[in-house]
Amino acid sequence: MHIIIVGCGNVGSTIVEKLSKEGHNITVIDTKSEAIKNITINYDVMGYVGNGASYSIQKEAGIEDADLMIAVTGSDELNLLCCLIAKKAGDCHTIARVRNPVYSREINFIKEELGLSMVINPEDAAAMEIARVLKFPSALKIDTFAKGRVELVKYRIEEGSALCDQALKNISSKLKCDVLVCTVERGEDVYIPDGNFILRAKDEISVVGTVKNGMLFFKKLGVSTTRAKSAFIVGGGETAYYLAKQLVSIGISVKIVERDRDRCEELSELLPQATLIYGDGTDKNLLMEEGLPQAESFVALTNFDEENIMLSLYVKSISKAKLITKVHRISYDEIIGGMELGSIIYPKYITAETIVKHVRALHNSIGSNIETLYRMNNDRVEALEFIVKEDSPVVGIPLLELNLKPNILICSINHKGNIITPGGQSKIAVGDTVVIVTTTTGLHDIKDILKG
Repeated sequence: MHIIIVGCGNVGSTIVEKLSKEGHNITVIDTKSEAIKNITINYDVMGYVGNGASYSIQKEAGIEDADLMIAVTGSDELNLLCCLIAKKAGDCHTIARVRNPVYSREINFIKEELGLSMVINPEDAAAMEIARVLKFPSALKIDTFAKGRVELVKYRIEEGSALCDQALKNISSKLKCDVLVCTVERGEDVYIPDGNFILRAKDEISVVGTVKNGMLFFKKLGVSTTRAKSAFIVGGGETAYYLAKQLVSIGISVKIVERDRDRCEELSELLPQATLIYGDGTDKNLLMEEGLPQAESFVALTNFDEENIMLSLYVKSISKAKLITKVHRISYDEIIGGMELGSIIYPKYITAETIVKHVRALHNSIGSNIETLYRMNNDRVEALEFIVKEDSPVVGIPLLELNLKPNILICSINHKGNIITPGGQSKIAVGDTVVIVTTTTGLHDIKDILKG
């Protein structure tokens, strides 16, 4: 596909990185020549310096032959204008990043009137991911499938856990829970395990199952499944706003520390049920005075990665709060990997996953559509949910007889609302949604799980 991306900031460059790996013909536009220079050196893409909302610039970049325009500049209005012009000039699919809460409330109207294929809000998406984790603080990460009926929960095995030194084939019979352990991350290695795989302390496992079965599994392990009752947030940006709005709606007490007085006052009006504190979130005395040691969860959401990392390390030293740390720079992955900062949230990863899913859905064959896509374990594993259409070669055949590629696990089948943890004799039917976990990244269609 020919894809034009306007905006080469954090989000734009991440999208370029992900989509260039998928083999697409990519052209980037940005007003900053340095940004264009860096991205064209690092990736095999064409670059144009200029205003992405200019018809002449879009025409020069090839909008008339483009399949998709993605506008992710720092301005909502510019992004919407880029997409509007692209739609008129090239009649291509369009995706816009829209962050302002005012526009978010009207997003369906905007999407319909401008003919947008998708609207991306990285801050809102990050807030949704954080809120899911705070409902089950023992998890490192929670992804959902089948419209929320199936969850994939990432969890670190603690010393002394009933899972330690156990083979996977013994766990289901021992705990009598209908779940699957679909990935294991051990140090630098990632496994899609079979029944003989032995779990160890400090392994990070991903468990997939219905919400009910997943909760039952962790309860039997003695892991707390109750949601956090309070959240202490440092940083009052858009992510904090969207998060606080979700948390107060489900009865979680929220306290936000923000150093900008005007923003603090604005948030106090927008979030009357939350407690707003004007002050420096890195001031230890302030944090102690406001009861940080008693908080059940701590969320570092400042605009500075270093600040968020240091805050989480400090809170880890003084409390047992669930830690959530927002990080923008991918380059910090290796540094912070061993720090045990709780759940690490990368807003631009979330955005890139959503866009890659959409691009693959546009690009795929007739056999299925990608409903959901998550990248896991530093992009080495993908979890995908396919909607199975007619004419798919996987339909009606027992899973045991399917000639699957290596390192592919069929984790869940949603058959007319009935969630099935599949066995060897299970069959996939037309209309089912199927969750696949694999280290073979880049699948576009469910038939891609089969050997050629």
